[in-house]
Amino acid sequence: MPAASTEASAPVAGALEPQSSRKPSSPEPLSPGEPAYRRMSLALFAAGVAAFALLYSTQALLPAVSADFGVTASAASWTVSASTGALALFVLPLSALSERFGRRTLMTVSLTVAVVLGLLVPLAPSLEVLVALRALQGAALAGVPAAAMAYLAEEVRPRALIGAIGLFVAGNSIGGMSGRIVTGWAAQFGGWRAGLAAVGVLALIAAVVFRVLLPRPRRFTPSPVSPGILASTVRGHLANPLLLRLYAIGALFMTVFGAVYTMIGYRLTEEPFGLPPGVVGSVFLVYLVGTVSSAGAGRLVARLGRRGALYLAVVTTTGGLLLSLSASLAAVLLGLVLITAGFFAGHAVASSAVSRTATTGRAQASALYQSAYYLGSSVGGTLGAIAFHSGGWAGTVALGLLAVTGVVSLTAYGSWAARVATRRTLVVATGGH
Repeated sequence: MPAASTEASAPVAGALEPQSSRKPSSPEPLSPGEPAYRRMSLALFAAGVAAFALLYSTQALLPAVSADFGVTASAASWTVSASTGALALFVLPLSALSERFGRRTLMTVSLTVAVVLGLLVPLAPSLEVLVALRALQGAALAGVPAAAMAYLAEEVRPRALIGAIGLFVAGNSIGGMSGRIVTGWAAQFGGWRAGLAAVGVLALIAAVVFRVLLPRPRRFTPSPVSPGILASTVRGHLANPLLLRLYAIGALFMTVFGAVYTMIGYRLTEEPFGLPPGVVGSVFLVYLVGTVSSAGAGRLVARLGRRGALYLAVVTTTGGLLLSLSASLAAVLLGLVLITAGFFAGHAVASSAVSRTATTGRAQASALYQSAYYLGSSVGGTLGAIAFHSGGWAGTVALGLLAVTGVVSLTAYGSWAARVATRRTLVVATGGH
């Protein structure tokens, strides 16, 4: 996530943890209405705001970064791709460390390091230093999604878990959106460095709120980190064809989203639109559409099935991509609404299917999905910028269409594989008759 932004509903490592991480005679889990539950919910909402405001903080500022350093869009896009790529690489190992050192400790350290780096980022003297700081920031931020869901799964009563997770996801979405809006308007009056400083201060406030409010864990017991067991679980997931397809689908959807939202600033600041940075930043309010579409993904699956819901998400995203080619600002904005709605719906369907598909090691299955998801964001931002540099906005759209074609191909292959497996089962059951 971006986004989602993407950031809006990404599954998180540790959503379902081994029983060994819970105390055999631990206190009762938290329930809605309890003061500790309210404190926990607000704390994790603040953590989501801080983490995702920082993660995508440069995305709305790329045209200004390009102009200041005299670099191309593809070079500037590395300030986004470096952070999301580093997060993708570090989610899995940090999810394992949370088993040893605790969820609260890991989230606190991660946010502290990320905020300190966020306050240093505006001082970067060159693009190379800026990219390096952003990569370190992404690696640090990986600790938040790596531990947050595990904390919730351990501390919250099962019936209240969905609501608690929803508030954390809302924090992710609001953080990703507000970070872009804050940087856009601050940059309009003080330049891109002022924009990054503003989001750094916003993240600092949110991180302090998180640390003050989050209750001490009552149901966590440290367990040793076993690289061998972790590697075996990961190998098992990567050998599952359905999980591999779901990981690829998540990455491809995020490639579209990363490409579009990394380059949309250039599209809207250039002619025929010529919008100022503050207005461009406000375009990210479209993320709210994603919150609605991801929330409705469950109803889509119930009505159309998982593959039907994925096809509808692809059609919606494709329509948005084609509409965004228009020279009309209203049409471009409507295109962004459709792209955002389609992306979040497809991502919600794929990510929820991962937890249902993995019968063991669900935390690691979720972490692998998230790694693929943020890798897709990194690849989409980089390739989207290259495509934009080569062919303008039409080049970025072409990349997006290629990615959604990949989603259709994988989904169709899954349907074919399911039919073949069903026929084989019938043949075996009937003795070959």
